[in-house]
Amino acid sequence: MQPAPSVILFTTLSGLGFGLLFFLGLGQPAVTGAVAFVFYAIAFALAVGGLLASTFHLGRPERAWRAFTQWKTSWLSREGICAVVALIVMGLYAFGAVFLNSHWTLLGWIGSGLSLATVFTTSMIYTQLKTIPRWNMELTPAVFLSFSLAGGALLAGAEDLAPWLLAIAGALQLAYWAKGDRALETSGTNLGTATGLGNRGAVRAFEPPHTGTNYLLREFVHVVGRKHAQKLRIIAFTLGFALPLLLILTPVQGFVIKHLFAALAVLSHLAGVAVSRWLFFAQAEHVVGLYYGKR
Repeated sequence: MQPAPSVILFTTLSGLGFGLLFFLGLGQPAVTGAVAFVFYAIAFALAVGGLLASTFHLGRPERAWRAFTQWKTSWLSREGICAVVALIVMGLYAFGAVFLNSHWTLLGWIGSGLSLATVFTTSMIYTQLKTIPRWNMELTPAVFLSFSLAGGALLAGAEDLAPWLLAIAGALQLAYWAKGDRALETSGTNLGTATGLGNRGAVRAFEPPHTGTNYLLREFVHVVGRKHAQKLRIIAFTLGFALPLLLILTPVQGFVIKHLFAALAVLSHLAGVAVSRWLFFAQAEHVVGLYYGKR
């Protein structure tokens, strides 16, 4: 699919923001006052900023509110509801931490659960699409959740958990790429099923269905060269997981140096996840491409 910058920003930033809110709701770090204000400001800026970025991909952004009415059938609607409720609950929890120096434990746990549920609903928007075999598998929500938890742990300064979560997220990313590369082939969808002529024998494209481009080709058919994709995967894995893991495990002395390494680990992870998200969309082979002989 065509990788829209707004959707890449949305999935990258919101996942990181809700990941940080998840840890803050569990009391890690157990900050209050001005320090808590900084942590919550970062978390809300990432989460809300990502959600707002997603609206730029809509043809009629002013109608976005209507998505909330379809919660029974739409994962997009469920995501919106979860996000709003999670932000309200965590906003109340943040109020207590910042202004009252109090941690309302039960409220924090609820907010953490809702934050993680928001990330899950986001992942299900893509997982449910049978027309994109690379997304339509159980590893998709696992990747979204692991990225969110790993990034949240880095931002929260969870030194004991962050290395393990980064390792798990990196392993899931490799597994997703390996399985995703075979997804279209093993889905049973081919040019014969795309045209409805498969019962007549082998089908091959004689000429393109259209003499020019159209909406489907612009939005749903995006071909990435294998060598180009492999290079980007190396960059994504190195920046997203390997380098942050190295930075946080490297023994350093001094408050400034230690926090500098932590900041570099977060920035590296953010850049790596952004590249991974670009590939997530760019390599998503929509089956409509078979009809046009593009797969």
